[in-house]
Amino acid sequence: MPRKSALPSVADEQAAPGGAAAVDRALSLLAAFRQGDGALSVTVLAERTRLYKSTVLRLLASLAHAGLVQRTPDGLWSLGPEVARLAAIYADSFSLEDVVLPEMRALVQRTQESASFHVRQGDQRLVLFRVDSPQLLRDHVRAGDLLPLDRGAGGRILMAYTGARGKLYDAIRQDGHVMVSSDRVPGLVGISAPVWKAPHELVGALTLTAPESRIQPVFVDEVRVSAARLSARLGGQPAI
Repeated sequence: MPRKSALPSVADEQAAPGGAAAVDRALSLLAAFRQGDGALSVTVLAERTRLYKSTVLRLLASLAHAGLVQRTPDGLWSLGPEVARLAAIYADSFSLEDVVLPEMRALVQRTQESASFHVRQGDQRLVLFRVDSPQLLRDHVRAGDLLPLDRGAGGRILMAYTGARGKLYDAIRQDGHVMVSSDRVPGLVGISAPVWKAPHELVGALTLTAPESRIQPVFVDEVRVSAARLSARLGGQPAI
Protein backbone atom coordinates (compact mmCIF):
# COMPACT_ATOMS: atom_id res chain seq x y z
CA MET A 1 0.00 0.00 0.00
CA PRO A 2 1.47 3.39 -0.95
CA ARG A 3 2.38 5.73 1.84
CA LYS A 4 -0.20 8.46 2.31
CA SER A 5 1.03 11.89 1.26
CA ALA A 6 1.81 14.33 4.04
CA LEU A 7 -0.10 17.04 2.13
CA PRO A 8 -3.72 16.76 1.03
CA SER A 9 -4.28 16.81 -2.71
CA VAL A 10 -5.79 19.81 -4.43
CA ALA A 11 -8.92 17.73 -4.96
CA ASP A 12 -9.16 17.00 -1.23
CA GLU A 13 -8.82 20.68 -0.39
CA GLN A 14 -11.45 21.72 -2.93
CA ALA A 15 -13.77 18.72 -2.72
CA ALA A 16 -17.38 19.30 -3.75
CA PRO A 17 -19.76 18.77 -0.81
CA GLY A 18 -21.55 15.50 -1.42
CA GLY A 19 -19.56 14.91 -4.60
CA ALA A 20 -17.52 11.98 -5.87
CA ALA A 21 -13.85 11.96 -4.90
CA ALA A 22 -12.75 10.37 -8.18
CA VAL A 23 -14.49 13.09 -10.17
CA ASP A 24 -12.91 15.78 -8.00
CA ARG A 25 -9.48 14.29 -8.68
CA ALA A 26 -10.10 14.09 -12.43
CA LEU A 27 -11.28 17.69 -12.54
CA SER A 28 -8.22 18.79 -10.59
CA LEU A 29 -6.09 17.34 -13.40
CA LEU A 30 -7.93 19.42 -16.00
CA ALA A 31 -7.62 22.50 -13.80
CA ALA A 32 -3.86 21.91 -13.55
CA PHE A 33 -3.45 23.19 -17.13
CA ARG A 34 -2.64 26.89 -17.03
CA GLN A 35 -2.55 29.64 -19.59
CA GLY A 36 0.46 29.17 -21.83
CA ASP A 37 0.77 25.46 -21.14
CA GLY A 38 1.10 23.17 -24.11
CA ALA A 39 1.65 19.58 -23.10
CA LEU A 40 2.58 18.52 -19.57
CA SER A 41 4.34 15.50 -18.16
CA VAL A 42 2.83 13.14 -15.63
CA THR A 43 5.40 14.41 -13.14
CA VAL A 44 4.25 18.03 -13.53
CA LEU A 45 0.59 17.03 -13.30
CA ALA A 46 1.30 15.05 -10.15
CA GLU A 47 3.14 18.00 -8.62
CA ARG A 48 0.37 20.47 -9.43
CA THR A 49 -2.43 18.26 -8.15
CA ARG A 50 -0.47 16.58 -5.32
CA LEU A 51 -1.69 13.19 -6.52
CA TYR A 52 0.40 10.03 -6.86
CA LYS A 53 1.69 9.39 -10.37
CA SER A 54 -0.12 6.07 -10.45
CA THR A 55 -3.39 7.86 -9.67
CA VAL A 56 -2.67 10.50 -12.29
CA LEU A 57 -2.10 7.83 -14.96
CA ARG A 58 -5.39 6.08 -14.17
CA LEU A 59 -7.30 9.35 -14.29
CA LEU A 60 -5.60 10.37 -17.55
CA ALA A 61 -6.70 7.10 -19.13
CA SER A 62 -10.35 7.89 -18.31
CA LEU A 63 -10.06 11.50 -19.42
CA ALA A 64 -8.37 10.46 -22.67
CA HIS A 65 -11.17 7.96 -23.35
CA ALA A 66 -13.62 10.89 -23.12
CA GLY A 67 -11.46 13.09 -25.36
CA LEU A 68 -10.77 15.59 -22.58
CA VAL A 69 -7.01 15.00 -22.73
CA GLN A 70 -4.74 13.43 -25.31
CA ARG A 71 -1.27 11.96 -25.29
CA THR A 72 1.33 13.55 -27.53
CA PRO A 73 3.86 11.55 -29.56
CA ASP A 74 6.60 12.42 -27.05
CA GLY A 75 4.62 10.98 -24.14
CA LEU A 76 3.29 14.22 -22.68
CA TRP A 77 -0.35 15.14 -22.10
CA SER A 78 -2.39 18.05 -23.48
CA LEU A 79 -6.04 19.06 -23.39
CA GLY A 80 -8.14 17.13 -25.88
CA PRO A 81 -10.61 18.10 -28.61
CA GLU A 82 -13.63 17.54 -26.38
CA VAL A 83 -12.56 20.56 -24.31
CA ALA A 84 -12.76 22.76 -27.42
CA ARG A 85 -16.16 21.36 -28.34
CA LEU A 86 -17.57 22.05 -24.88
CA ALA A 87 -16.00 25.53 -24.84
CA ALA A 88 -17.72 26.36 -28.14
CA ILE A 89 -21.08 25.16 -26.82
CA TYR A 90 -20.56 27.20 -23.66
CA ALA A 91 -19.70 30.35 -25.60
CA ASP A 92 -22.62 29.95 -28.02
CA SER A 93 -25.06 29.58 -25.14
CA PHE A 94 -24.61 33.26 -24.29
CA SER A 95 -26.11 36.31 -25.90
CA LEU A 96 -23.15 38.65 -26.40
CA GLU A 97 -25.23 41.56 -25.18
CA ASP A 98 -26.20 39.73 -21.97
CA VAL A 99 -22.53 39.10 -21.21
CA VAL A 100 -20.94 42.37 -22.32
CA LEU A 101 -23.37 45.03 -21.11
CA PRO A 102 -23.35 44.09 -17.39
CA GLU A 103 -19.55 44.20 -17.34
CA MET A 104 -19.55 47.52 -19.14
CA ARG A 105 -22.01 48.96 -16.63
CA ALA A 106 -19.80 47.74 -13.80
CA LEU A 107 -16.76 49.36 -15.43
CA VAL A 108 -18.61 52.67 -15.79
CA GLN A 109 -19.76 52.48 -12.18
CA ARG A 110 -16.19 51.94 -10.98
CA THR A 111 -14.64 54.69 -13.09
CA GLN A 112 -17.53 57.10 -13.72
CA GLU A 113 -16.36 57.27 -17.35
CA SER A 114 -17.89 56.06 -20.64
CA ALA A 115 -17.43 52.54 -22.00
CA SER A 116 -17.88 51.23 -25.54
CA PHE A 117 -17.54 47.85 -27.19
CA HIS A 118 -16.17 47.99 -30.74
CA VAL A 119 -16.16 45.35 -33.47
CA ARG A 120 -14.48 45.60 -36.83
CA GLN A 121 -16.55 46.18 -39.95
CA GLY A 122 -14.24 46.25 -42.94
CA ASP A 123 -12.15 49.42 -42.76
CA GLN A 124 -14.26 50.90 -39.95
CA ARG A 125 -15.33 49.96 -36.45
CA LEU A 126 -18.85 49.69 -35.18
CA VAL A 127 -19.89 50.82 -31.70
CA LEU A 128 -21.80 47.65 -30.87
CA PHE A 129 -22.60 48.57 -27.26
CA ARG A 130 -22.29 51.81 -25.32
CA VAL A 131 -22.70 52.86 -21.67
CA ASP A 132 -22.41 56.59 -21.04
CA SER A 133 -20.59 58.28 -18.17
CA PRO A 134 -22.95 59.97 -15.69
CA GLN A 135 -20.81 63.10 -16.00
CA LEU A 136 -21.85 65.91 -18.35
CA LEU A 137 -18.44 66.31 -19.97
CA ARG A 138 -17.87 63.18 -22.06
CA ASP A 139 -17.54 62.05 -25.65
CA HIS A 140 -20.84 61.63 -27.46
CA VAL A 141 -21.01 58.42 -29.46
CA ARG A 142 -23.89 56.00 -29.65
CA ALA A 143 -24.40 52.31 -30.26
CA GLY A 144 -24.56 51.87 -34.02
CA ASP A 145 -22.08 54.63 -34.85
CA LEU A 146 -19.29 53.83 -37.31
CA LEU A 147 -15.89 55.25 -36.36
CA PRO A 148 -12.47 55.25 -38.05
CA LEU A 149 -10.47 52.09 -37.63
CA ASP A 150 -7.10 53.82 -37.72
CA ARG A 151 -7.86 56.40 -35.00
CA GLY A 152 -8.94 55.90 -31.41
CA ALA A 153 -8.06 53.27 -28.83
CA GLY A 154 -10.70 50.74 -29.87
CA GLY A 155 -9.65 50.93 -33.50
CA ARG A 156 -6.01 50.53 -32.59
CA ILE A 157 -6.81 47.33 -30.67
CA LEU A 158 -8.84 45.90 -33.55
CA MET A 159 -6.05 46.67 -36.00
CA ALA A 160 -3.33 45.28 -33.72
CA TYR A 161 -5.05 41.93 -33.35
CA THR A 162 -6.01 41.58 -37.01
CA GLY A 163 -2.50 41.81 -38.36
CA ALA A 164 -1.54 45.51 -38.48
CA ARG A 165 2.20 46.12 -38.58
CA GLY A 166 4.34 48.76 -36.97
CA LYS A 167 5.90 49.71 -33.65
CA LEU A 168 2.60 50.88 -32.16
CA TYR A 169 0.82 47.63 -32.95
CA ASP A 170 3.78 45.53 -31.81
CA ALA A 171 3.65 47.38 -28.48
CA ILE A 172 -0.10 46.84 -28.18
CA ARG A 173 0.27 43.11 -28.75
CA GLN A 174 3.07 42.96 -26.19
CA ASP A 175 1.22 45.01 -23.55
CA GLY A 176 -2.25 43.61 -24.17
CA HIS A 177 -3.85 47.08 -24.14
CA VAL A 178 -3.46 50.60 -25.47
CA MET A 179 -3.94 54.11 -24.09
CA VAL A 180 -3.95 57.01 -26.55
CA SER A 181 -4.66 60.71 -26.11
CA SER A 182 -6.21 63.02 -28.73
CA ASP A 183 -5.98 60.21 -31.28
CA ARG A 184 -9.52 60.73 -32.59
CA VAL A 185 -10.89 63.68 -30.59
CA PRO A 186 -8.63 66.42 -29.14
CA GLY A 187 -8.47 66.23 -25.36
CA LEU A 188 -10.01 62.74 -25.19
CA VAL A 189 -8.11 59.76 -23.80
CA GLY A 190 -9.04 56.23 -24.80
CA ILE A 191 -8.00 53.00 -23.07
CA SER A 192 -8.82 49.72 -24.77
CA ALA A 193 -8.14 45.98 -24.44
CA PRO A 194 -9.10 42.97 -26.56
CA VAL A 195 -11.89 40.54 -25.73
CA TRP A 196 -11.52 36.94 -26.91
CA LYS A 197 -14.19 34.34 -27.63
CA ALA A 198 -11.71 31.48 -27.96
CA PRO A 199 -7.94 31.23 -28.24
CA HIS A 200 -6.95 33.45 -31.18
CA GLU A 201 -10.59 34.42 -31.93
CA LEU A 202 -11.06 38.14 -31.34
CA VAL A 203 -14.57 39.28 -30.44
CA GLY A 204 -13.97 43.00 -30.11
CA ALA A 205 -12.38 45.82 -28.14
CA LEU A 206 -13.56 47.07 -24.75
CA THR A 207 -12.83 50.79 -24.54
CA LEU A 208 -13.02 53.40 -21.81
CA THR A 209 -12.95 57.09 -22.77
CA ALA A 210 -12.44 60.14 -20.55
CA PRO A 211 -11.32 63.75 -20.84
CA GLU A 212 -7.59 64.20 -20.24
CA SER A 213 -8.34 66.13 -17.04
CA ARG A 214 -10.07 63.12 -15.45
CA ILE A 215 -7.87 60.26 -16.56
CA GLN A 216 -6.36 58.15 -13.79
CA PRO A 217 -3.59 55.50 -14.09
CA VAL A 218 -5.82 52.92 -12.36
CA PHE A 219 -8.22 53.08 -15.32
CA VAL A 220 -5.82 50.91 -17.34
CA ASP A 221 -6.12 48.10 -14.81
CA GLU A 222 -9.89 48.52 -14.64
CA VAL A 223 -10.21 48.07 -18.41
CA ARG A 224 -7.86 45.09 -18.47
CA VAL A 225 -9.73 43.38 -15.63
CA SER A 226 -13.10 43.89 -17.32
CA ALA A 227 -11.79 42.64 -20.67
CA ALA A 228 -10.33 39.58 -18.96
CA ARG A 229 -13.64 38.84 -17.25
CA LEU A 230 -15.48 39.07 -20.55
CA SER A 231 -12.96 36.79 -22.25
CA ALA A 232 -13.37 34.23 -19.46
CA ARG A 233 -17.15 34.32 -19.77
CA LEU A 234 -16.96 33.88 -23.54
CA GLY A 235 -14.53 30.96 -23.42
CA GLY A 236 -11.41 32.88 -24.38
CA GLN A 237 -8.10 33.24 -22.62
CA PRO A 238 -8.10 36.19 -20.27
CA ALA A 239 -4.81 37.91 -19.66
CA ILE A 240 -4.23 40.67 -17.15
